Amino acid sequence: MTRIAHQRRLARPVLREAAAAVSLAVLAWPAFAQEAAPKAEKSQLETVTITAERRVENIKDVPNSVSTISGEKLDVLNSSGQDIRFLSGRVPSLNIESSFGRAFPRFYIRGYGNTDFRLNASQPVSLIYDDVVQENPILKGFPAFDLRAVEVAAGPQGTLYGRNTPAGVVKFDSVKPSQKQEGYLSLSYGRFGTINAEGAANLPLTGDWAARISAQVQHRDDWVDNTSNQGPTRKTEGYDDRAIRAQVLYQPHKQFSALFNVHNRELDGSPRLFRGDIIKPGTNDLVDGFDPKKVSINGRNEQKLHATGGSARLQWSFNDVVLHSITAIETVQPFSRGDVDGGTPANTNIPFQSETSDALHDHRQVTQEFRMEYNPAGPLRYQAGLFYFNEKYEIESLNYATGSDKFVDGTATRQKNHAYAVFGSVNYDVTQDFKLRGGVRFTRDTKSLSTVALNNLPLNTTFGLAADTKDSKWNWDASALYALTKDTNVYTRVATGFRASAVLPASNFAPLSRTNPENTTSVEVGVKSDFWERRARLSADVFRYETKDLQLTEVGGAAGNSNSVKTARKVIGQGVEFNLELLPVDSLFITMGGSYNKATIRDNKLEVSGCNPSACTVLNPVGPNGGYLINGNQLPQAPKWVYNLTARYSIPTAAGNEFYIYTDWAYRSKVNFFLYESTEFTGKAMTEGGLRGGYIWNNGKYEAALFVRNITNQIRVTGAIDFNNRTGFINDPRTYGVQFKALF
Repeated sequence: MTRIAHQRRLARPVLREAAAAVSLAVLAWPAFAQEAAPKAEKSQLETVTITAERRVENIKDVPNSVSTISGEKLDVLNSSGQDIRFLSGRVPSLNIESSFGRAFPRFYIRGYGNTDFRLNASQPVSLIYDDVVQENPILKGFPAFDLRAVEVAAGPQGTLYGRNTPAGVVKFDSVKPSQKQEGYLSLSYGRFGTINAEGAANLPLTGDWAARISAQVQHRDDWVDNTSNQGPTRKTEGYDDRAIRAQVLYQPHKQFSALFNVHNRELDGSPRLFRGDIIKPGTNDLVDGFDPKKVSINGRNEQKLHATGGSARLQWSFNDVVLHSITAIETVQPFSRGDVDGGTPANTNIPFQSETSDALHDHRQVTQEFRMEYNPAGPLRYQAGLFYFNEKYEIESLNYATGSDKFVDGTATRQKNHAYAVFGSVNYDVTQDFKLRGGVRFTRDTKSLSTVALNNLPLNTTFGLAADTKDSKWNWDASALYALTKDTNVYTRVATGFRASAVLPASNFAPLSRTNPENTTSVEVGVKSDFWERRARLSADVFRYETKDLQLTEVGGAAGNSNSVKTARKVIGQGVEFNLELLPVDSLFITMGGSYNKATIRDNKLEVSGCNPSACTVLNPVGPNGGYLINGNQLPQAPKWVYNLTARYSIPTAAGNEFYIYTDWAYRSKVNFFLYESTEFTGKAMTEGGLRGGYIWNNGKYEAALFVRNITNQIRVTGAIDFNNRTGFINDPRTYGVQFKALF
């Protein structure tokens, strides 16, 4: 059965201190420091290589919409202590948000995602970290540090990747160990006592062995005061987030290598802060006098997370044949407790109080992949493989009497998920200029779920308390690429995607609910070109996808505090995307990206519950069953327009050093928070920008900089809870600080 309350403390002091100690060891690596190579003066754009299709390729030669973030751009975005949500809007069609804070990011590509906040939620965007799928949404929040690159592949990627990829894949690749004695140290300090310390170094091994250790330590003080003088949480919104990764590479000869990876994360902080009645009735404005640094709550806000995982990636090379084996295990135990109503009866319109917690126990994800590549000198190349996935855990959801640490009642839900797949893909060069690719995958997915009540909580048993699903699906993709010139390629791609059935457990408000699997078909046409003597690079595409039986999460609103899953007959998504890089002069580098996404629900009979009429103004018509008809609505958290811009201007000195100015901006248009449309629960358009000025000296070895994030201090409601009142949560206010970085 489930654990009792005192077993829910998930922080592991020994592991936490070990991670901190190793982190400090990494950050104190000067004994192996070497002179960094001087920066070469840029006169052309560098070639970008990616691994989006499981092999190293020039991004221009991949017939797929792929965006990448690496190098300085990644460092700048990650300098102020933010979590993985800093990537939102930084490439076309990507949005990331969370109602859990740092622990549970939700990804959307081309408007297609999942707003479900349950700990067994599945997402149509797959996150792959060092070739290992991170299926549970809590796993997707592992910090981004010491990365070679982040790649975002839009559209179905089900042929080559392991789990739930109909919307796309976000792929993280760590810097691998090498025999070079090199590394880096980055330290920043900013507003709210924010500390971001990051470092990595290759260890001085010899012979056939190489090792690299990387770590990140993030801290922010509690900067929001509780003005109610009630409850145990007096200040909130701070965090301590520590992560470490150790890699060991064994390569006795060119024909074999073994890369071992062990990683750990310890988070002790605040859950997403719900703020009651912060939206002005009849508008989507913040209430007059709103102060981000104040809240009035009477419940407890706390969040803890412990995650540990490891993998072994083996590779054998036999002339034209390369064999891969990837074995991995991931475990994560989060605990999050919060004042859901976001206020107190004295200062907000709260029909009833709600304080809840959610935790995962006994989580374990095991994956195994075997893959073979055939790469001869001729026109034909292919990949084929097997994939296995096994995950189990228990979800504990508790309700508390506000002001008490004893839970009143709750549920315990066990889930097991098994899947296997057989896959293959073929590349064939018809001519030097005309190339074809195609792939196929068979997936078998089974899931079992059961729920029990804790402390005699009355559950809705209309559809029982247990369910099993069994899904099988063939998916395929086909693409063609044609070289108009040696610098310009055009391509087209057709792909199908699949997401297994979803089950949400019964609660006291709603019965168990389940859906059929989703099926997506996508078509895109694009161009990729280097031009202007390789001082400019453009990629652009138009796309259209259709998803049948889309899984949608309905929050109960006025119909009851339920969270259930519903199915839309289909959703049509269409739009355009572009990435542009420019080097107009040697000292100025500019990147721009943008997208338009229209992702609309097509189901003239689908009704959903809306919020309490006293809390918001619903804009959809009422259906024959008393719910709201949502046919034609844009998907939730799906901005139609996304733009991003970066610009870097360098000023060299006579001594060979460099001053620089760097700015970055991201814009997204308005979004719906829920399936229905309402005046109050429509998020305003949001623009966030950053500015950075720095100095680099000693042949690029040292860098010091001043930075500002959210420079305009634009505060927006980025999500909401419609259980009780106009409760919302906001983005971070302006932050600023200083940073120092040293290369070894």
